[in-house]
Amino acid sequence: MDNTPIQNDEISLKELIIKVKEWYFYLLSQWKIIVLAGIIGAVLGLTYSIIKKPIYTATLSFALEDEKSGGGGLGSALGLASSFGLDLGGSGGGIFTASNLTELFKSRSMVEKTLLSSINLNGQKISLAEMYIEKNKWRENWIDEPKLSKIKFLPDTDREHFTRIQDSIMGLIYVDLFKSGLSVAQKDKKISIINIDVSSTDELFAKYFCEALAKEVGQFYVETKSKKARINMAILERQVDSIRKELNGAITGVAVANDNTFNLNPALNIRRTPSARRQVDVQANTAILTELVKQSELAKVTLRKETPLIQVIDKPILPLAKEKFGKIKGLVIGGFFSGILMILWLIVRRILKYLII
Repeated sequence: MDNTPIQNDEISLKELIIKVKEWYFYLLSQWKIIVLAGIIGAVLGLTYSIIKKPIYTATLSFALEDEKSGGGGLGSALGLASSFGLDLGGSGGGIFTASNLTELFKSRSMVEKTLLSSINLNGQKISLAEMYIEKNKWRENWIDEPKLSKIKFLPDTDREHFTRIQDSIMGLIYVDLFKSGLSVAQKDKKISIINIDVSSTDELFAKYFCEALAKEVGQFYVETKSKKARINMAILERQVDSIRKELNGAITGVAVANDNTFNLNPALNIRRTPSARRQVDVQANTAILTELVKQSELAKVTLRKETPLIQVIDKPILPLAKEKFGKIKGLVIGGFFSGILMILWLIVRRILKYLII
């Protein structure tokens, strides 16, 4: 039999305790380096907390009421059916349900329209895009670029006439806002209350942009939802005006024809034909006008039903909520992470040293 002892790779509890003590005393011997790293990290954290600008957050909440999609007997019937687990479809909510509306706030077209809206800053009328560029000091970096330094974003400018460079700048602003500065969320799927949060290092920009964005999206939403009803009402109003003009002409024609046949010989009935024709036109136009006026009034009622109500609940009020990286927080976090990194570096260095030997 081979009496050669079998090598055991397992480590005993005693050896593990010895190894832990060994590492402990090694790190304890390096306490000056670890403390120095912690002090350096604390100083860096303190410097960062002083340099970093506070973040201001403007919050606006509004309630959305859509009479067409929310009320009526059909809506009640669908709601009752859904409570029993039945899905009967329904109107589908259209393209602007509450969830889609939150995405509309984040769309590039709405953000760019908002950036081109005008504000009054220090007695001067400028666009929000110009305010953003000035507050972030982009123009200081464009001094050596003649094409960029001359670019201006005037308020209420037509977006279609922008140059390629202007498109690029607007795209950069949109990306910056979308990544860190803009948040839109619905509080609850059962509640049609939506919150808009705009964060920026500039307090006034956050407030102005939040309010302007809500206004732009609200106008677009209302106009789009009621577009068909407004077109239908406009057509009916033009038809009413046209028929009323024809009716007035026919009434005048009857009077002229009667004047022409005054004291006419009863034997000459052919001369009374124009008057009879005009009388028929008056009766026909009267009937058409009566029906068109009725349809026009119904169209106005429909337009009021189709037009949704957007009610602002809370507006951003100065001073805005401020989030600042505190000095104590900077000292603690900077010192802690620097100390941990130094400990890890010392451990790795010693392990590599043993491997090389």
